[in-house]
Amino acid sequence: MSNHRMPLVNIQNLSKSFGQGDAQVDALKQISLQVYPGEVVGLLGPSGSGKSTLLNIIGCILEPSSGRMELDGQLVYDGGWRQKDLRRLRLDSIGFIFQFHNLLPFLNAAENIAIVLELAKVSPDAARQRAMDLLKYLQVEHRSETAPSRLSGGEAQRVAIARALANKPRIILADEPTAALDSERAGVVMDLFRKVAAEQNATVLVVTHDEKIFDRFDQTFYLRDGKLVQDD
Repeated sequence: MSNHRMPLVNIQNLSKSFGQGDAQVDALKQISLQVYPGEVVGLLGPSGSGKSTLLNIIGCILEPSSGRMELDGQLVYDGGWRQKDLRRLRLDSIGFIFQFHNLLPFLNAAENIAIVLELAKVSPDAARQRAMDLLKYLQVEHRSETAPSRLSGGEAQRVAIARALANKPRIILADEPTAALDSERAGVVMDLFRKVAAEQNATVLVVTHDEKIFDRFDQTFYLRDGKLVQDD
């Protein structure tokens, strides 16, 4: 890992608490981590260790309690939000992939991708073209007109990955993306993440319990009781 590159995710002394007084729960305690372009990074730890909380903070969905966070070279949080339009930041810079693909059931595969682009004010024709290009890139273009309910688990996850890549984000956040897949399909998804990270100079941050993929990461961070332990 080279330190000559700028980290895409740069977190310093980040903490998150819920509740107050005797009821306060410290979900994250003084977390510091850097993630670089081209990396696929694992965030591991037992249930309740703070993994999803950290992912939601990096995704600008949840506000930290203290600390500092830079995303893609921009100061995003420093004792308070430093970006006025977090929705725009998410749309432009961050892609989300979940355990359950969360595809809209009333749209076909291509439309599920195009709608993200149209939200970002891309013309319908350009959105459709980008959707088809992504489906081809992920080798599911033959399913472009198919409803989510008729896709296999692996196909649906590829469409969800295509949707996450629609706006060419440099930070891709994946929450348990292989939990519902068998070993072979999980391996395929990890290979896709490697391809995306390398070819799009992006970083993919994966929260997982899935031991099948533990050996597939460039960096691995362990969370335990809200504290971070790096494992090289």
